Amino acid sequence: MGYPKKEAAGPDPQAPLFLLLGYSQSFYLPKRPRVADNAHMPNMSTNSANHGIPLSQPNISKLEEEMVLEVLRSGRLSIGPMQERFEELVAQRCGTTHAIACSSGTSGLHMILIALGIGPGDEVITTPFSFIASSNAILYVGATPVFVDICPTSLNAHPGKIEQAITPRTKAILAVEAFGNPRHMDTYAKIAAKNEIPLIEDSCEALGTVYRGQRAGAFGRAGVFGFYPNKQITTGEGGMIVTNDDRLADTCRSLRNQGRAVTGKGSVAAGSGAGSWLHHDRLGFNYRMSEINAAIGVAQMMRLDELIQGRNDAADLYIERLLDIPELILPTVDDDCTIMSWFVFVVRLAAGYTREERDRVIAGLRIHDIGAGDYFPCIHLQPIYQRALGLPEGSFPIAESVSQRTLALPFYAGITKQDVDIVAQTLELMVSRENLSRRN
Repeated sequence: MGYPKKEAAGPDPQAPLFLLLGYSQSFYLPKRPRVADNAHMPNMSTNSANHGIPLSQPNISKLEEEMVLEVLRSGRLSIGPMQERFEELVAQRCGTTHAIACSSGTSGLHMILIALGIGPGDEVITTPFSFIASSNAILYVGATPVFVDICPTSLNAHPGKIEQAITPRTKAILAVEAFGNPRHMDTYAKIAAKNEIPLIEDSCEALGTVYRGQRAGAFGRAGVFGFYPNKQITTGEGGMIVTNDDRLADTCRSLRNQGRAVTGKGSVAAGSGAGSWLHHDRLGFNYRMSEINAAIGVAQMMRLDELIQGRNDAADLYIERLLDIPELILPTVDDDCTIMSWFVFVVRLAAGYTREERDRVIAGLRIHDIGAGDYFPCIHLQPIYQRALGLPEGSFPIAESVSQRTLALPFYAGITKQDVDIVAQTLELMVSRENLSRRN
């Protein structure tokens, strides 16, 4: 929008809005009890009627409770039938031969990189606009993340930039479906095949998405889902690797279980001493998922279509309510995405707004008991990556411009139209306040 930079620090986010904006004393925002100090965190699981409007909350039914009780009563709390059932449900949904449950999406990425033999001296091309775990996993194995700028509409890595970044040291492309958007995944797969390198699909934000007939997680050599409480489904904590590669699957099953030898879906291999619980073939980790977590996952997978529809309904409410606000850029979904599985609902302030203005809008929403977040800060500008790679600000101008203006709004299956209206009304007022301060 080309607004000039302003000199003042901006108005106090606690200033009375009805006075700043010229409303009468009769104007008011609906009052709610105060939210907790961590209302901006994505694991808010409290009831919005009692604690404001959280940024996210899991959708837990009686079925999840019953499945957990079934495990508790069974006495089998780890490495049991519930994990296998959960794996089968995810593999069926993704159309893959294997699914390997693990402790988190991060641990899944770590194991895939190890299983592919990626290590020191290798490069992995990825996006700077993601949750930091996607790049951390590359550092875990001693490889170097090679960032490329993003597409300004999908917010995923720009395919042309990926092709330009490939060198003899490139050993994989680690692509992320930002906020659940699958655009370009088929193109990444073609680039990877052309250059004979594996595509690792970070689908932690995209369970259930279908793009051009292909299900999220199945575009590359392996995909990973995450089940943190703000995701489409949750297990509390947890993740899942999906793949059609038999050898990679068995390696990851071994890695998650302290390096024990495995056959099939995770049983300890028999013969030559490998049948012993204390026999270890490789350096492994405790990246297992408990039966209790898996039980929640089974119930959530049984309800996946319902949960995805609830999130689509929430997205439709926001789009209808926010579409005509010129200061906002709404998320876009490619027509070829036949099922969009929304992770979060992230809007952007229009070009010309600053990070400081965005941050004041977020602060204003939180003050009015509405959860909000700055999804995502650019990874290459995080302190640890400044020390590790030293990439200066301006290295990825599109990602940086987007990052300083993004704003995550409360989003979950079951959010009410009333709450969406309150969020939208408050957001409009906060943006109007910033516009007003520019004229002063």
